[in-house]
Parts: sequence; structure tokens; C-alpha cells
Amino acid sequence: MVTTTGGRVRGTASPRSEDGTVIVHRSIPYAAAPFGEHRFVAPAPPVPWDGVRDCTAFGPPAPQRPHLVGAAAWSPEMSGDCLTLSVWSSARPGDRAPVLVWIHGGAYIVGASSEPAYDGTRLAESGLVVVGVNYRVGFEGFGHVPGRPDNRGLLDQAAALRWVRDNIEGFGGDPGNVTVAGESAGAGSVVCLMASPGARGLFRRAVAHSVPGDTLTTATARSVGERVAAAAGVPYEAESLAALSPEKVLDAVDAVLEAAPSAGFKTFTCFAPVVGGPELPEEPLAAAAGGAGAGVDLLLGHNAHEFRLFTELGGETRIDREEVLHRLVSRLGLRGDALEVYRAAHPGAPVRELFNVIQGDALFCEYTVRFAEEHARAGGRAFLFRFAAESTVMDGRLGACHALDLPFAFGNLDGDFGAFLFEGGPGEEHHALSARMVAAWRDFAATGDPGWPAVTAGATAVKEWNTPDALHPAPVAPAREVWADVAIVPR
Repeated sequence: MVTTTGGRVRGTASPRSEDGTVIVHRSIPYAAAPFGEHRFVAPAPPVPWDGVRDCTAFGPPAPQRPHLVGAAAWSPEMSGDCLTLSVWSSARPGDRAPVLVWIHGGAYIVGASSEPAYDGTRLAESGLVVVGVNYRVGFEGFGHVPGRPDNRGLLDQAAALRWVRDNIEGFGGDPGNVTVAGESAGAGSVVCLMASPGARGLFRRAVAHSVPGDTLTTATARSVGERVAAAAGVPYEAESLAALSPEKVLDAVDAVLEAAPSAGFKTFTCFAPVVGGPELPEEPLAAAAGGAGAGVDLLLGHNAHEFRLFTELGGETRIDREEVLHRLVSRLGLRGDALEVYRAAHPGAPVRELFNVIQGDALFCEYTVRFAEEHARAGGRAFLFRFAAESTVMDGRLGACHALDLPFAFGNLDGDFGAFLFEGGPGEEHHALSARMVAAWRDFAATGDPGWPAVTAGATAVKEWNTPDALHPAPVAPAREVWADVAIVPR
């Protein structure tokens, strides 16, 4: 049992702990259920409880639909008490172990910290105290509601970090040595937290895998909100929207997405952090260039074949015509010879693969590298990696796709996700790579140094995670020149 600011909580030995020393406390409330009087507002403190709260099972995720890989199983019958976090620790009070707080991904519309890929047991065995956070997603967390704060999902994450500051000593963690980490939308959340005044001082280091360069202006967020209200058949006002059930809101969002125009690929989200308000005054890349978060050590990187996850597992079959590439390049604002440059960098690649490469650069790779460089130029310490180990299933079509790095970094290759990614299961070389990545996360969280050279104002060194690893003096991105004049700004 551990005493928290809300009351006492009981955990249990992690079933994945080899010696039984890792204790997991699942779904501890860090804020009140975000419904009723708390709908569409900043997170409120949880209601304290008497006696001992049993935290041996995961509670409900935030409302969501299973539109993407990684979506959590949610149903309208579930409790609304979704603003919870889970703690994995083999430390004991007084140990002051480094803390890693995990923000899950999911395009800002799905996900939960209870996903098996995020089990923190192996990281806890390495010496970390691991905290997994649930937060509001979709319209509940990022939809623009008149008169209510934007970026409620980010406000939830900051509230969870304050809970960690106030409570983590009871689990053997050091509140003065907190690393916030995430992948995909979780990584986007991490860099937003670095730029957010409300999160300042709540963490010392940050880990961001596959950072999406996607934010919205307030005007765009308002336009999306208006369409959601229209699809739901209610006035665009806080009271009317708050009177809708979460299921009705999800139905309305589905209708908006179904009507969204396509540029050669199905639109799967219309939500992202909103720039311009007090929660996020400035776009994170611009904030980094101006020195925001310069005192935060940063470990970030991307995968070699990011977008293949969406085309290969998403069942997309329309990406086979040259015109799709021309529309994509035009929409992204790339220079006129961009396709020729990409073709020279990837000789013989079919239309589908060129589409994957360009989309991967557009959504994750270019922004991730730029963020590392701007953070370093502003005086911060940044360490950059590229994950290049490839999946062996589906005739190798997944390659080093988006999210493939997760079971490696968490040490969870022995789970269902790892078994799915490798024919016959992961090999010894994959488990060895996972051990190296777990050690890098541990060392970075503990000391700020993952084990390879930092990015400097004059050089962008890149650690390549693979079997075997490599160290490159510059990013492995032969077509990066075509992005030089493309501004990444809120849409």
C-alpha cells in the first residue's frame, strides 16, 4: 500500500516481473472524471477516498472508437473515471529512482496507458519508476468548445505531472528527476509540454519518438468544432455540446471525418494541439527555436519507414497512380523538382513506396530532425536517433514502420505485439537491440546522456538503432534538401 494525496492505494506484483519485485498500481485517479460539471474544462482534483483503493486492475480509457491500431476498448457503459495513471516500480520509499512518465500516442483520438505494449515492468526492472498516463482524446481533449479551454488533453497531462511531483516519492521515485516521454501523438504532446507555460518545471528531461509536426490554429479548431456541432444537430455552444453523451460526440466526429476531402489517403483525424491560447501560446518548433525548454535534456528520433504502418495495415489500395504523388507534393508545398529528387534518392521505387517515404518525412521525420537542431541551436541538449530494424512479417512490407520501436524501447518484445512483428518470433539480435534501447532510456532518464554524441549547432549526429547499430555524422535523409524552404506551421 502507498499513501497518496487522494488516499491510500493497493497495488500488486506485476505478472511480468521475473522475481516479483516490480509492483504495479493501476489506474490511480489524478483528476476528477471529466464529465458532468467537469465536461470540457480544465482537470479538477480527484475526489479523495476513505480506506484503501484497490488499484490492481486497469480502469476505463477515455472515450474513443477503434479506428486506428492501438485503440483501447471503450464502450458507453463504462465509467467516466478515465483520468487515471498507473505506476510500475521496484523501488521503495527513500530510493529516489529516476522517473519516466509515458504519454501514449494515437493521433490524438485513441489510446490508453493500459495497452500491453506500454507495460512498464522491464523498464522498472532497469531501475526506473514508470508512470503511464491516460488523458482525454478526440473532441473531449482537443476539440474547440466556445468559452472552454483548448488542449484539455495537454492540461490533463500537466495535471498528471503535478500528481507525480506530489506523490512519486511514495513509490520510490525522485520528483526532482522526472522524464516525460511519448511516441507519435504522445511525442507531439511532449514537445507541446516543453512549450507550455503550465508545465514548466514539472520535468527535467524529455523523450519523443516520431514527433508529428501537426498543430491547428484556433480558427481551424473552431471550424472543426462547428462541423461537429452541426453533425450532432446542436448549437455550437458549450452547454449544448456538454449535454451530448460521449457516444453522440463520437458519432458526430465520425460524420465529419467521413465528409472530409481526401488527398490520396483517408483522413483519420481532425484533432491536434491548438496554438494561440494560454495553454500553448506558440507552435512548439518555433518555441524551441526561441529557447523555450532549452533547460530540458531531449532524446528524440524517428523510424526509417514511418508511413508504411498506415498504408500496409490500413488496407489502402489507391496509392498506385502518378497523379497521387503530384497532388501530395503540391499539397505539402515542396519545390518543383521534389519528385525527381526523391526518385534519385530511391531509384526504382514504385509510386506506393515514394508516397510512403514522402508522407513519412512530412508527418514525422523532417519535424523530428528540425526540432533536435533548433533545440541545440537555442542552447539545449538534444540526442537524435533513427530506428531502422525491420519487421519480417507481410513479406517485409512493414519495414521499420511507425510504432515498431515501442516494444523494443519498453523491453516488451516477448508480448503479442513482438510476436506479430516477427515471423517465428523475435530473434536473439532483436532482444539484444531491445536491451540496448532499454539501457539508453534508463541512462538518459538517470543522467541525461543516452550514450552517443549530442546534436550541436554545427553537426547533427544520428544514432541508428539496428542489428547492428551505427552512428552517422548526419541524418540519413538524401531528399531532405527539398524541405529546406517549407515552413512547418499550424494548419
